[in-house]
Amino acid sequence: QVQLVESGGGLVQAGGSLRLSCAAAGRTFSNRDMGWFRQAPGKEREFVAAINWNGGMTYYQDSVKGRFTISRDNAKNTVYLQMNSLKPEDTAVYYCAARVRVGLRSSQSAYDYWGQGTQVTVSS
Repeated sequence: QVQLVESGGGLVQAGGSLRLSCAAAGRTFSNRDMGWFRQAPGKEREFVAAINWNGGMTYYQDSVKGRFTISRDNAKNTVYLQMNSLKPEDTAVYYCAARVRVGLRSSQSAYDYWGQGTQVTVSS
């Protein structure tokens, strides 16, 4: 079992930045591929970014490329999502997730463990 707790959300103006953190506890974190997803009001949950177990590979949704950066610190059992140049359309609840199997994936069904989410609101 892996427990995931997100933090770092909040209210920010368009063009601003936030850094989300996802702290993991429980079974081994350092060998898990991790992902960030988001869900805006009235919309389906969507993939944002993923990172492999050692941070050597990353994968992004096209709309966040060049603005968001996913990273991890295995010594701290934490994965991060640095979000820059935020837009109102980035407003959503952001979730981190962990996979049991190896490989970067954008599908929700590929992830086995989920956090409770953190709200990000970008005002125009």
